[in-house]
Amino acid sequence: MTSDKTILRTLAGETLPTPPIWMMRQAGRYLPEYKATRAQAGDFLSLCYNPELAAEVTLQPIRRYGFDAAILFADILLVPQALGADLWFVTGEGPRLSTITTADQVAALKPVDAIHDTLNPIYETVKILATELPSETTLIGFAGAPWTVATYMIAGKGTPNQGPAHALKAENRPVFEALLDRITEATISYLSMQIEAGAEVVKLFDSWAGSLQDSDFMDYSIKPMAQISAALKTKYPHIPVIAFPRGAGKRYVGAHAAIGADCVAVDDAVDAKWVSQNVQTGGCVQGNLKSTHMVTGGDALVSETRRIVDALENGPHIFNLGHGITPDADPANVQLMIDTVRGG
Repeated sequence: MTSDKTILRTLAGETLPTPPIWMMRQAGRYLPEYKATRAQAGDFLSLCYNPELAAEVTLQPIRRYGFDAAILFADILLVPQALGADLWFVTGEGPRLSTITTADQVAALKPVDAIHDTLNPIYETVKILATELPSETTLIGFAGAPWTVATYMIAGKGTPNQGPAHALKAENRPVFEALLDRITEATISYLSMQIEAGAEVVKLFDSWAGSLQDSDFMDYSIKPMAQISAALKTKYPHIPVIAFPRGAGKRYVGAHAAIGADCVAVDDAVDAKWVSQNVQTGGCVQGNLKSTHMVTGGDALVSETRRIVDALENGPHIFNLGHGITPDADPANVQLMIDTVRGG
C-alpha cells in the first residue's frame, strides 16, 4: 500500500480524519482550460482518442484543485464503438449510436480481443498519467457497467426511461442477455488493459441501474458488475473496485458483498446518515453532495458538505458528488467544497 495515497488507504478500509476527495466529471466543460483543449482537439471523440490531450484534460483539475484522485478522461461509449457500433456526437444533444437489437447484429459485433485496436489510445493516456500525476494522486480507470452501456446500444442514444432496452429485455431476452454478456466480456478486457497501463483503481458506472425493477436489478445490474469485479480480482487482487449502481435507493444495502466491490458510490437521492447506518457498514462509501451545489454555492454548499462529512466520519468515506458535475457549475464553488471538506 502506498501510504501517501489517501484514496487507496480509504479503499483498504481505513477511516481518515479528513476524507479524500475527487469529483465525477471533474475534467470537463465547467473548466475554461478544458474548453480550450477540446477546441484544440476539434471534437469530443478526437479528444478522447488523443492521448496527449486526454491526459492534459485529466491533469487540469489536479493542477487547479489538488484532488486526491484523477479519473481517466474517456467515455463509456468507446466500448460499443470498439465492438463495432457506429458512434457520433450531436452538438447540444449528446451521443448517437447505430442500434443493436437483433441476434444477427449481436453476432456481428467484433470479438472481444479485437477491441484493443480501437482502444489502444486510451491505454496510452493511462500510461502518460501514470508518469505525470503527482505521487500522492491516485489514478482511477473506469468503464460503464453493462446494463447502462446496453441501454445506449439498444436505443442508439440516451433515453429518459431506458424504454427501448426494457422493451428488448421483455420481448427477446436471449438477444438482450447475449448483448449484455458481450459487453461484460469486453469490459473485463478493457479494464484489465487500463490496469496493465497503470490504473490503480477502477470504477464501474451503472448510471441507469435505478430503472431496473425487481429481480432484473440483481440480474442485470448487480450480477454483471459482480462478474467484472470477480474477474479483475482474480487477475489483479490488489486493485480496488468502486461500483456505482445509481438510483439503487434502499437496494444499496448489501451492495458491497453482492458486487464484490471495495467501495460503493451512492447518489444524492439517499441521505448520508442513512448511508452511514445501512451501507457504510459493508465497507467504504463514496458520495454524495448534490451537483446543483456546484452551481449555486454559498452557505448551503458549505452546510451540506459539512453534514455529509459528519454523517460518514465513523467509517471509510471518499467525498464526492452524487452525480457528475454539470457544465454550468462555477469553478469557485468546487474550491469552496474542497476547502470545506479539508478545513472543517
